[in-house]
Amino acid sequence: MQGVSRRDLFPNFPNNPNIEGDPHLPENEIWNILNPDYENSLKNQLMELVKDEENQIFIHETAIISDGVTIEGPVYIGSEAEIRPGAYIRPFSWICQKAVVGHCTEIKHSILLPGAKAPHFNYVGDSILGMEVNLGAGCKLSNLRNDGRDIILRDGKTGEIIGESGLRKFGAILGERTQIGCNVVTNPGVILGPKCNVWPNVTVNGIYSEGSAIKD
Repeated sequence: MQGVSRRDLFPNFPNNPNIEGDPHLPENEIWNILNPDYENSLKNQLMELVKDEENQIFIHETAIISDGVTIEGPVYIGSEAEIRPGAYIRPFSWICQKAVVGHCTEIKHSILLPGAKAPHFNYVGDSILGMEVNLGAGCKLSNLRNDGRDIILRDGKTGEIIGESGLRKFGAILGERTQIGCNVVTNPGVILGPKCNVWPNVTVNGIYSEGSAIKD
């Protein structure tokens, strides 16, 4: 499947398993990391990383944790990350260095790569945000079909079925430096290449290549 490999989506992420605090992503079919049965899943990597921490929660000494934050382990929060008032970080969330989880934002079973920002009233479920991704206020990455079926992968422009994800819960994978406007909703199984720009109030479906402008 073209355009959705780790190198396509996150070309500047080192993906070195020896770098402490960074997840190791699959080279292909990157959504497999969200499958708990995958050998090197987000769940398995995170459990190993925080197994010796109290309540299975690691918070780097340079991270900023504001008042009124709720954190349920297993969770990893990296160096210089910022968790703002009222944020809710649910199990199996990996917040890398300099990432931001904002006021009244909920993160669940997701990865925020270095510098990713979900800063205002966001929902991020079963998703991966690339380096320097920014979500506009009120943006929601929905992760579950209304009928509960597995998520299908589609071409964003044509609607053509490209493949099966094998996942019942799968939000979005956003390539690095992608910008999402205010009040955008991504339907389950969205994959956006690097440097995409989604206009405000849009509902996004499917897979888009690098640099796409999504206006309706």
